[in-house]
Amino acid sequence: MIGGAFMDFKEIIENDRISSRKTKFEGTFIEYLDMVKKNPDIVKLAHKRIYDIIKSKGSEVLKPEENHRIRKIYGNESIKRYNFFKNDFFGIDKVIMKLMNYFNSASMKGEEARQVLYLVGPVGAGKSSLVESIKRALEEAKPVYSLKGCPMREEPLHLIPKHLRGEFEQLLGVEIEGDLCPVCRYRLMHEYNGEYEKFPVITSGFSIRSRKGIGVVPPVDPNNQDTSILTGSIDISKMDLYPEDDPRIFSLNGAFNVGNRGLVEFIEVFKNDVEYLHTIITATQEKSIPSPGKGAMIYFDGLIIAHSNEAEWNKFKSDHTNEAILDRIVKIEVPYCLELNEEKKIYEKILKKSNFTAHIAPHTLSVAAMFAVLSRLKPSSKVDLITKLKIYNGEDIVENGTTKKVDISELREEAGITEGMNGISTRFIIKAIDNALSSSQYDCINPLGIMENIIRSVKDLDIADDEKKKYLGFVQNIIRKEYNKVLEKEITKAFIHSYREQAETLFNNYLDNAEAFVNKTRLKDKATGEELNPDEKFMRSIEEQIGISESSAKGFRTDVTSYMFYVVRNGGKIAYDAYEPLKEAIEKKLTSSVKDLSRIITKSRVRDKEQDEKYNAMVEEMKRNGYCDYCCDVILKYAANNLWKD
Repeated sequence: MIGGAFMDFKEIIENDRISSRKTKFEGTFIEYLDMVKKNPDIVKLAHKRIYDIIKSKGSEVLKPEENHRIRKIYGNESIKRYNFFKNDFFGIDKVIMKLMNYFNSASMKGEEARQVLYLVGPVGAGKSSLVESIKRALEEAKPVYSLKGCPMREEPLHLIPKHLRGEFEQLLGVEIEGDLCPVCRYRLMHEYNGEYEKFPVITSGFSIRSRKGIGVVPPVDPNNQDTSILTGSIDISKMDLYPEDDPRIFSLNGAFNVGNRGLVEFIEVFKNDVEYLHTIITATQEKSIPSPGKGAMIYFDGLIIAHSNEAEWNKFKSDHTNEAILDRIVKIEVPYCLELNEEKKIYEKILKKSNFTAHIAPHTLSVAAMFAVLSRLKPSSKVDLITKLKIYNGEDIVENGTTKKVDISELREEAGITEGMNGISTRFIIKAIDNALSSSQYDCINPLGIMENIIRSVKDLDIADDEKKKYLGFVQNIIRKEYNKVLEKEITKAFIHSYREQAETLFNNYLDNAEAFVNKTRLKDKATGEELNPDEKFMRSIEEQIGISESSAKGFRTDVTSYMFYVVRNGGKIAYDAYEPLKEAIEKKLTSSVKDLSRIITKSRVRDKEQDEKYNAMVEEMKRNGYCDYCCDVILKYAANNLWKD
């Protein structure tokens, strides 16, 4: 066993080493030219490289006419979802589409190729994560070919003299952009006597840790800013040996030197002094950066990506003296997620990466997500906040048995572009979930525990009292009421599981009567053969369960029969739960007839045999739906005290 494992490990190591050797190359510039002629794609510029990496993972177009949820949320707009981001980013499809539009244009050498990509948004919205994903993509990219010993890891085609470039471009089928850095220019003349065809070329990968093709600029103390962090410095120890303009004294290890052919990230970019950022101007528009000391300008090819919060952006853009930099920025707003289902996926993703093993009861993460999204939404004069949350989540709003028509674009227009740029961060929610998991005595967390943890966390927040009161109101009033509705439906569903046959009977009877009513025909009694008029009293007893008025009954019956005909025509199966409004009405009708029994079941400490069987059947059904014994007990006790009150 041990020997086998040893062989497995050795095999993995050897295979990796062989694979690594295959991707490595070292040869002369002449050999490199032959490779370029065979595959011109290897000389692609930085933006094109990143765009191709992301695109290579594939994508899918979600069309509104084929996807009900997309139509509900985005109207007639198609959404392109990229596989590269699919498993890590949720609820920001349009942000990613804007990002890819930037890369697409920049990859074709459009104006965006000479612009800073700037992500702005609230803390914890995903700005840094988006940048990290692009950095990781570069680390997985194929190595680039570069001049051996070049501190800029520059493109070997820079060796070709300007007067020959047109001819070489025709022969190779590429465009040659850029010039030799001072170090390589010096080496070409002094080590290779100007014979550039002999200059050695190697392959070089990308690495965050080794600072290969990925430069990072953290915020620097304004009182101690040194541009050497960006463009390198002069090696003082060599100044006695060489003149001050001699490239041999240059230490080209700044972020722009390191990030050439890859990317340079500016973290919290506007916390830096403006003068410090002026290097960005030439790096974008002229694609060149200063040498240390008195050296010549150096060609730079790379994505410059920056991010900060909105307050810093507003402060920076309000100063008209910053216009030169502002003119070189492509701003993409990264708001918080406003879709409940997508916000929940964020928590699930983060929790999967943790070592927590506690059981998470159904609706726990939904309750947490509901609080986060409510805090980010702007109040509307058209609908209440919880209804707005549901509309943004692509849900149908059913009132009096009919779907309420609400134009989501009108809600967005009313809220303005700043919606989602404020509110509770994802990190706040994850900390509340972590606290609940850590303090769980029974290795289980449930919606009630999460609500308690959120309330405690909100009370500890250092925010204005009115804001704190608003957030507490979300949990104690809106979310608790909404959870009670969900819980009542869930317990009811578990309770009437054994009543499925009765539900189907009610459904079939209603459908027969509604169909006869709509078609103005009569029903035949199966037992006696007698022809009967549709049973108005029976139909109303169902319809009243969901608040359908007498005047709306005709329309509801028509909707039901039309929908069922549509289901049959498309090969679907007709069942009591096929049409949501009717399903809800039937379940409420059924529940009302067993409500007294449900009270006994959830409240009685001492049950008779029949009650005990019903209770146990309900618990087993809830466990099949994702509950454990402990959370079943907690949830049912809560239900007994808060639901079905007289």
